[in-house]
Amino acid sequence: MHRIPFAMASAAIAVALFAGPSALAQKPGGTLVQITQPEPPNLAPYISTSGPIGQVTAKVFDGLLDYDFDLKPKPALAESFTVAPDGKTVTFKLRKDVKFHDGKPFTSADVRFTIMDVLKTNHPRGIATFKEVTAVETPDPHTAVFKLATPAPYMMMALSGYESPILPKHVYGVGDIKTHAKANEPVGTGPFRFVEWRRGEFVRLDKNKDYWRAGQPYLDRIVVRFIADASTRTAALEKGEAHVAGFGAVPYNDVKKLGALPSLEVTTKGYEMISPIVELVINTRKPPFDNQKVRQAVSYAVDRKFVIDNVWFGFGKPAMGPISSNFAPSGLYAAGIDFTVADRIERANKLLDEAGFPKKADGFRFEIVHDITPYGEEWQRFGEAVQQALAQVGIKATLRYEDVAKWLKRLYTDYDYFISSNFLYNLADPVLGVHRGFHSDRIKPGTVFVNGARWSTPETDALMDKATVEADAAKRSVLYKDLVQKVSEGSPVIYVLELQFPTIVNKQFRNVITGPLGIYGNFATAYRQ
Repeated sequence: MHRIPFAMASAAIAVALFAGPSALAQKPGGTLVQITQPEPPNLAPYISTSGPIGQVTAKVFDGLLDYDFDLKPKPALAESFTVAPDGKTVTFKLRKDVKFHDGKPFTSADVRFTIMDVLKTNHPRGIATFKEVTAVETPDPHTAVFKLATPAPYMMMALSGYESPILPKHVYGVGDIKTHAKANEPVGTGPFRFVEWRRGEFVRLDKNKDYWRAGQPYLDRIVVRFIADASTRTAALEKGEAHVAGFGAVPYNDVKKLGALPSLEVTTKGYEMISPIVELVINTRKPPFDNQKVRQAVSYAVDRKFVIDNVWFGFGKPAMGPISSNFAPSGLYAAGIDFTVADRIERANKLLDEAGFPKKADGFRFEIVHDITPYGEEWQRFGEAVQQALAQVGIKATLRYEDVAKWLKRLYTDYDYFISSNFLYNLADPVLGVHRGFHSDRIKPGTVFVNGARWSTPETDALMDKATVEADAAKRSVLYKDLVQKVSEGSPVIYVLELQFPTIVNKQFRNVITGPLGIYGNFATAYRQ
């Protein structure tokens, strides 16, 4: 076996890595107020990847690993790991000084339970991440040995506290994990402990005084506020009543104004491990969208440049397929059909005519309902832009805006929709974030943010299966190029833009955004100046 070294030299070096030199100037204590919009539907990140959840729970749960901005792993609950030469065994050496928030010790049994009994079977992305894991052996309380059917190097990119939170078996191993009593009172090993969730107002997280990283966290408390009105969110940051907000919580037209204030700074860092793509997911089993030409027509009709400029105020670029251009350096990026061509409206109309949907006397071909992602003002404006674009080609769309829980159920349990806006993360490897959108084994009623389009083909499934285990980068690149082309042709999802989220941070707080997960980080090193 060969050892993968990282941050093992000494405790002093480890503290320097995590705290940073500016920690010497910190003022201990204080409360950081974070704005999250919308309010999360639950606090159960092990069964739901709804965007707002992790903004809260990543402070409560730890993962086996953390990551640098260059996406290289750092120690967390695992002090080190070794990978067997054949890639089929990964051994994690676990920390011995970790306690859950209820005082019970963390052991390898908790890792085995989390991976095998929860994430592998219930987590929307864990289904893919841990697909090849056949067993987690626990030879002693501080060693966890992952046994894999085939090598899965992508798995090592998905072990953060946000993506794969480690749960206490003695808590979550009792009862149904999908309806667990502690779903909204999370218990983890993270730097902050859950105290209270006052619905419609805030979640309060207090300092974990027994946190295993000596001296951390520096803050006394994090309060995550839920403010429905966009202008009130902006005002709270402007007045210093709130200190950090990201993921579109601040209206994009307000970002530059806030960034000009001496008390605030704006950054687009902290999303490197996420690579979000705004999309329109289509119910491909509901007429008229069971027709490929109709789906392609919609993709031509949507004006990506207009959406970027007028909805997200320039924070993005046109998406050319399901894989983000952030993967270009690794050779995995490929562009599909160019739906941004100058004659796109003419092409859309021609496709709809060929599909057998001529315009009627009123100028419309057929009528649908367009469901809007319930994540705020931008998404409502996006819905209106889509409505106008569809009208240009003779499709009458009525807009529907529901709360998060109803919207998720409609899309991923009932499949009771025509077309809906959405955004999915590509994450650190296409296996983790891309395959779930159109692989047949991700058609799982009740599991959110997977294949809600219910489109798949044997050919695309085979390409993804091969890419999952292909170790040769050049061969993997060819597989993804072919995959993107076939998905573009099928158009089960309309890929609109690669979204760049701005994060606003009050300058009295430092070390807030310290890694590629940004607000999905744990804020253990955040401090007041």
